[in-house]
Amino acid sequence: MTSADLMKLAHLRLKEAEILLKKRKYAGAYYIVGYSIECALKACIAKQTKKNEFPDRAKVNDSYTHNLKKLLHLTGLQSKMDQEDKDGTPVGRNWAYITQWNEESRYRTDITRKVAKDMIDAISDEITGVLKWLEKQC
Repeated sequence: MTSADLMKLAHLRLKEAEILLKKRKYAGAYYIVGYSIECALKACIAKQTKKNEFPDRAKVNDSYTHNLKKLLHLTGLQSKMDQEDKDGTPVGRNWAYITQWNEESRYRTDITRKVAKDMIDAISDEITGVLKWLEKQC
């Protein structure tokens, strides 16, 4: 998949999460929106790949994870996000919130509407959302 494909997938997963939220499927919305940000992070990593360059094996292997913190580190944007967090910006707070997500969320049934909506908002907000931040940084 290309970087563009992964970013399109990130937006698709976000839209699917919004639909699930409207249908009161809160656990599903929470779970699927986490994949939205995972895809966006992987799009940033993919964008760093140069044509005809043999990729670093460790980076390739490490990219096959669902761990959002590890993926952010691989994007090379960790220090920028750390500064957002240190400064107490809304983006930094949103990042801290969404890193609670992991692939094991698929087994959760206790997600409330508020939790699902807060997760979607932390990712999708046009000004302070992590997805928009990643798009600007990558």
